[in-house]
Amino acid sequence: MRDVFLTFLRLGLTSFGGPIAHLGYFRREFVERRGWIDERLFTQIVAFCSILPGPTSSQVGLLVGLLRGGAAGAFAAWVGFTLPSAVALTIFALALTRFETSGLAANAAQPHWFAGVLGGLGAAAVGIVAQAVASMMKTQCPDRMTRTIAAGAAAFTLALASGTAWQWLPIAAAALAGAFVPPRTASAPGAGEPVLPIRLPRWVPVGAGLLFAALVIAAVIAAQVSAAGLLLATLVRAGALVFGGGHVVLPLLRSLVANGLISEPNFIAGYGATQAVPGPLFTFAAFLGAANDSPLHGLAGAAVATVLIFVPSFLLVFALLPGLNALRSNPAAAGALRGANAGVVGVLGAVLYSPLIVGLGSSLPLLTIALAAFTLVTVWHTPPWIVVGLAVAAGALT
Repeated sequence: MRDVFLTFLRLGLTSFGGPIAHLGYFRREFVERRGWIDERLFTQIVAFCSILPGPTSSQVGLLVGLLRGGAAGAFAAWVGFTLPSAVALTIFALALTRFETSGLAANAAQPHWFAGVLGGLGAAAVGIVAQAVASMMKTQCPDRMTRTIAAGAAAFTLALASGTAWQWLPIAAAALAGAFVPPRTASAPGAGEPVLPIRLPRWVPVGAGLLFAALVIAAVIAAQVSAAGLLLATLVRAGALVFGGGHVVLPLLRSLVANGLISEPNFIAGYGATQAVPGPLFTFAAFLGAANDSPLHGLAGAAVATVLIFVPSFLLVFALLPGLNALRSNPAAAGALRGANAGVVGVLGAVLYSPLIVGLGSSLPLLTIALAAFTLVTVWHTPPWIVVGLAVAAGALT
């Protein structure tokens, strides 16, 4: 448990770039560096979590922790990965609410170096994700058919105006296509064995499903009762209903502004701070829990909000996992799994292009930093946290 916690804590301190970039950091750490899981299992975990609502990278971390250390490992993985950004955003919220910040947040100009820092973080994410896509293409798309499925998934993803909010659709379409593609050999990967080697007591998925339903119903009721109930209900809806995680959750959380629970300038200031810290973007809930104007605010609000936004999606993971493990040697199921794996590669490739590469614009310095980051992680096998630090320093100087 200590090993899992410290590993995820370091990732929580160094994983910049959003949920897709986190998967690149995870793959490098758990597959390449530590060998906790192999490439195929990692991709299957990503495929499973990608079709569920909630923060994909945190769900992947939960399952990796579960595989490594059981229930205690899953808890340690979530705490380690979430704690750094949640603490940082809580401190920022408490400091922000000590002053009358409306005019400041709305009118203060960003210093030039701060924009450069954000640009450097984005460039580092491009390099790290590009390395992950290139490596996964070799292992998960070994033939023309799987490469074609990956290309189709990438095109499908780019065609979706909503971006990662609907990333499960290309993966589902890739799985459907893979189900009709015969394997190259009789011993194709995935045949004759569980999709994920995780065994849960029967009461766990049943209990998780019931708790999820109860939580959603309670949120509907709480929203009608009080301002604090409305805050909690908004967080539950965000954790239970939003696919793709990351920035996709922001429109739903922004309803707190319309409901008068936090000012627009403070919401924007908190969102900016969230993008400047590592770890899952869902920890924006810590800022909102601390800075909102309901009776539930401050440290208690931050703690409750952070837990509540993650719980619904984690309950879904445990509720639906046995259904995935029910797949065995069925050829269509094995083909669907191969197709889903190829679809994950395609989705990652599409997101690498947009918004990551597109987000750099035509800035030659940022494109140069991204290329340098890719070279460092691919050729020189430089640890990601060093790459991020160098990219941030270079971005601040541009």
